Amino acid sequence: MKIIAFAGSNSSKSINKKLATYAASLFENAAVEVLDLNEYEAPLFSVDTEIKIGKAEKADAFVQKINSATVLVVSLAENNGNYSASFKNLIDWCSRIDKGFFQNKPMLLMATSPGGRGGKGVLEIAQNNLPRFDANIQAVFSLPSFEENFDVENNKISNEELNGELKDAVEKLQIIADEKNA
Repeated sequence: MKIIAFAGSNSSKSINKKLATYAASLFENAAVEVLDLNEYEAPLFSVDTEIKIGKAEKADAFVQKINSATVLVVSLAENNGNYSASFKNLIDWCSRIDKGFFQNKPMLLMATSPGGRGGKGVLEIAQNNLPRFDANIQAVFSLPSFEENFDVENNKISNEELNGELKDAVEKLQIIADEKNA
């Protein structure tokens, strides 16, 4: 089983990347690859830019990474209640390459934030929007108050109740992936 994990953020200190990395580490017997959106930067999408350059090569590389996955672990940054600009731009480019670029791969969709809502605004948007691109969202997890609930030194959730919720979500996806590979 191959896990592709990434944060919907281009921050070098992304708390969502930390959460995605931790969640991916919970899968058993899995090869894990954590992507950095900075490696998939593309020009700001517009039809005019697409006419000039064709498809964005880095977006195409991102689509190929998604294709290589058995399971996707995605943790979205919330910027003003919505996707980060970097993630939205990548969606725009990828959807022009392949409208169903998430390829129906089982997905653990997550978000975290410093605040008490834990990115719930962006999760609501993503749950409604990402299936348009063949995202097969099997579990959703929100980690509120990142600094209080995540032990950065040990790279894990410190709140046992929340950690149990995430482990339950991972177990659900583990079963789905194992059945798919059987």
